[in-house]
Amino acid sequence: MANSVAVRMHGISKYFGDVVANKGVDLTVYKGEILAILGENGSGKTTLMNMLAGIYFPDEGEIAINGNPVTIRSPRDAFHVGIGMVHQHFKLVDIFTAVDNVILGEEPPRFSVKESVRAIREKASAPRYVIDNDDAEAPVKTVRDCDTRAGRFKVAVKAAAQPLVKLAKNIKFNWLSAGSGARVVELAEKYGFEFDPKKKVYDMSVSEKQTVEIIKVLYRGAEILILDEPTAVLTPQETERLFGVIRNMRNDGKSIIIITHKLNEVMAVSDRVAVLRKGEYIGAIRTAEATVSKLTEMMVGHKTELNIRRAEPQGLEERLVVNGLSLVNHEGVQKLKDVSFTARSGEILGIAGIAGSGQRELLEAIAGLQRPDSGSITYNDPNTGKEENLMRKSPAKIRELGVRLSFVPEDRLGMGLVGNMDIIDNMMLRSYKKSIPVKLDKTHTMNIPLVLDRKRPKQLAERIIKELEVVTPSSHTPVRRLSGGNIQKVLVGREIAAAPTVLMAAYPVRGLDINSSYTIYRLLNEQKENGVAVIYVGEDLDVLVELCDRIMVICGGKVTGILDGRNTTKEEIGLYMTDSAEKKEEVADGIA
Repeated sequence: MANSVAVRMHGISKYFGDVVANKGVDLTVYKGEILAILGENGSGKTTLMNMLAGIYFPDEGEIAINGNPVTIRSPRDAFHVGIGMVHQHFKLVDIFTAVDNVILGEEPPRFSVKESVRAIREKASAPRYVIDNDDAEAPVKTVRDCDTRAGRFKVAVKAAAQPLVKLAKNIKFNWLSAGSGARVVELAEKYGFEFDPKKKVYDMSVSEKQTVEIIKVLYRGAEILILDEPTAVLTPQETERLFGVIRNMRNDGKSIIIITHKLNEVMAVSDRVAVLRKGEYIGAIRTAEATVSKLTEMMVGHKTELNIRRAEPQGLEERLVVNGLSLVNHEGVQKLKDVSFTARSGEILGIAGIAGSGQRELLEAIAGLQRPDSGSITYNDPNTGKEENLMRKSPAKIRELGVRLSFVPEDRLGMGLVGNMDIIDNMMLRSYKKSIPVKLDKTHTMNIPLVLDRKRPKQLAERIIKELEVVTPSSHTPVRRLSGGNIQKVLVGREIAAAPTVLMAAYPVRGLDINSSYTIYRLLNEQKENGVAVIYVGEDLDVLVELCDRIMVICGGKVTGILDGRNTTKEEIGLYMTDSAEKKEEVADGIA
């Protein structure tokens, strides 16, 4: 490697109680390169970079920047050595403009009124020498400004004026800062950003907010940039533009570190890949010499099959019909606008869209957790052949019909699971109201509530732990003691085990490792083959294209298109996700 070393981390370890987040990690980053940090969830990628960015302090190890040992105890320390980090969750002030956010935090020149007054008085007390031509015997005189009434008055006036001087300096600084827009725009143009300096943050897309965050760290002189999951919520078009900017920064000599788990993006943009597994450094490889299978093996420790089997839909029947659905949330914001679609048994209907486009509200409305303002939701019951209006039913009644919602939000314990209850009790949450007939003698039976029957829930818990490889001491372990990924496995496994006729799975693999993710995909396909209508909300467009039979795209609460999963591309989906004019031009070009 011809380039000089920008960052060298040696023997870095970090512990959180008994949990080992990183252990003895050695990592080298060169100037003018794009390094991808790859690893499964929980492998220690973000923790390692948080230590480089000053958010955490390593318990063991050393860090050197440009060959010089450094101690980084805070983000301020990191900035001083040229390191800037852009986090997944942006730290912007919504009511400020782009430029305001970029220059926010710049410090005005230091000015102390007290010290300034002291300096004025010291100067007035200091002797000065003057020549008196009228005094031939002692022409050289020693004078002090404070010795005369006029001098003392002058000193007093200057001292009294110092608070106004400080105010004037601050006003001048703020005026100069207000003129910083030209410098910020120049920086944006240098690297190829699309940047509107006067646009308010609350009017920005996710991609535009990310642009502001990156320019913020560049404006402060960062030579080493850390990007944490930078493409997590971007469309393919926005991702490609970001990659172009990253390459421009690399060509300018910047060192770029990308934390990610998306193998295709690693192969597309990085120069080298460093792999972590369970907090330990496994190795680094040049991207040109890497393959997806090789990187996967490094991540998980063994060869893994990454193909999603998609069978042709069989026995298609309309199971759920949504027509003209509109919903305004409690804050008065319209989240759904005239949404119409049909979910059919024996197929997987994918839902794609930028985060916050109404996916959650749509699924919660179907499950009875939110009340739409208009429209209809009709369920065709395969057992009775009747049409059921779900708009008039409670969540419990909807679940009894077989419509199941497996929603996995960022706060996994916020919906569906109780943290202080063990895995067995969480299995019982879906069945405790039911009862089973128990024979007392030859002529008498009694309905015993299932809450008293722990045998079936325990069997279900043990099966989920085995099939989904839930890491837990036992089925009696409180759910809150499990990792986020294992909590997710428990939640998804329970909903799938309920044998639904409509299964709505929102972000079911968020936080899961590769093996567990493909297990979930397999389970969803099994549900499809069993005649279940599966609605799958996902973030990874590659998976949506590979897994789903049809893909409905939502933008701003509206359905912008329903595409054939076998014939579409993630680029086409990305255009529908933004509902842009560019999409209409491409469609027109295709017709022509």
